[in-house]
Amino acid sequence: MTCFITDTFLLQTESAQKLYFDHAQNQPIIDYHCHLSPKEIAEDRQFENMTQIWLGGDHYKWRALRAAGVKEKYITGDASDWEKFEKWASICPLTIRNPLFHWTMLELNRPFGVNDRFLNSSTAKSIWDECNAMLKDPSFSARGIMRQMNVKLVCTTDDPADSLEYHQLLAKDYLSGKFPIRVLPTFRADRIFPRACSTPEGVVSYLHYLAKLSAAADVDINSFAALRSAIARRHSFFHSIGSRLSDCGFELFHWTEPCSINLLEKSFGNLLAGSTISEEDIIALSSVLLTDLGRLNAEKNWVSQLHIGAMRDNSTRLYRQIGPDAGCDSIVDGCYGKALSRYFDSLDRIGRLPKTIVYNLNPDANYLLASLIANFNDGSAPGKMQYGAGWWFLDQKHGIEDQLETLSNMGLLSLFVGMLTDSRSFLSYTRHEYFRRILCNLLGSEMESGLVPNDFNWIGGIVEDVCYKNAIRYFQF
Repeated sequence: MTCFITDTFLLQTESAQKLYFDHAQNQPIIDYHCHLSPKEIAEDRQFENMTQIWLGGDHYKWRALRAAGVKEKYITGDASDWEKFEKWASICPLTIRNPLFHWTMLELNRPFGVNDRFLNSSTAKSIWDECNAMLKDPSFSARGIMRQMNVKLVCTTDDPADSLEYHQLLAKDYLSGKFPIRVLPTFRADRIFPRACSTPEGVVSYLHYLAKLSAAADVDINSFAALRSAIARRHSFFHSIGSRLSDCGFELFHWTEPCSINLLEKSFGNLLAGSTISEEDIIALSSVLLTDLGRLNAEKNWVSQLHIGAMRDNSTRLYRQIGPDAGCDSIVDGCYGKALSRYFDSLDRIGRLPKTIVYNLNPDANYLLASLIANFNDGSAPGKMQYGAGWWFLDQKHGIEDQLETLSNMGLLSLFVGMLTDSRSFLSYTRHEYFRRILCNLLGSEMESGLVPNDFNWIGGIVEDVCYKNAIRYFQF
């Protein structure tokens, strides 16, 4: 049976096809938010088989496998790599209408060229053998795949206490011409906030982290002021390595006006002594740190990224068995609009609101968020406040279309900085292709129905901007 991933996949009109092939398909990729390992890129890892490169760490596939009744042994357990791949192949036909079905076929098509059959139990062995043979070739190493997929720049996700040693090696390879793709760190600040410190376990974990941060910054974190100093030092270090973005993830966004420094120091002193603190104190301390981060980003012309709406680690059973990032996360409900508006306003009032991308996970809040961020554009940069790409549970066809519709109605699609992979896999660059096809189909269909001008230079230029050029201008790497 011939696979349905043809050249015209998702391109339902002639105008959509022309937009894609003439303006989108060959644009380079800037993947400004991902979770690739800089170590694997620096060492140019050669993966042994498809399970290692494709199934390891992929919580989307893990969720589908569990839903299909597959035992954990074949997902994250001690089954062989072939057994895990075989189980995935056996349930892959069940993913019809789940985005995993499209993603699987796209990822087999590029870079492996498997587009003549679907993945299932009967084709598993032939696909396993063919793809594993290709993985032995240098062009299918970590760097080789990035070259094949026309990647120009990626930003990984890195903790403030990280040494960035692999980023320094990658910078040398880039400057020498050995590896022509830039790989830059992102300051992922989640662990600097004392979010879980209302429990004894959370306090222990946070103090352990502060010890790591203290060593990395060469600052004795014996006060809240010292913590703020340590964070500023690490921010400057990241900047020296090429970082131009920060990122923070939130279940719901909380922020409050700062209280007195004496109260903050008292709360933080209790933490350092090993005591739990109240949720109010956690929000107060975190709000100051979040404001500091916004100011630092503005001063260095960085971009702030805020990911809002993920309820993580819902299954205690799997958390104890596997740990975080086990595929047990979901969309959270609740209100955060007013707190986010007050945070932006506090920075805007003093001229320290950085360029910002906000990603929303709960589709119920699409219009709330897109309308809110538009209040804080100030003429300093086109598209300063960005309504981010469809994220996590929303980076499928329907979610991407919803994001594009919301952005178009509440803001300026023409200035959108485009798609990202948000992935741990080197095979996920087809997420950019998926997005580009959906974008071209949307605009091409509206060209043919008379909703936008039938002008390929104009509309095609917008496609090129959204796919690549806007990101170049916005991030100023």
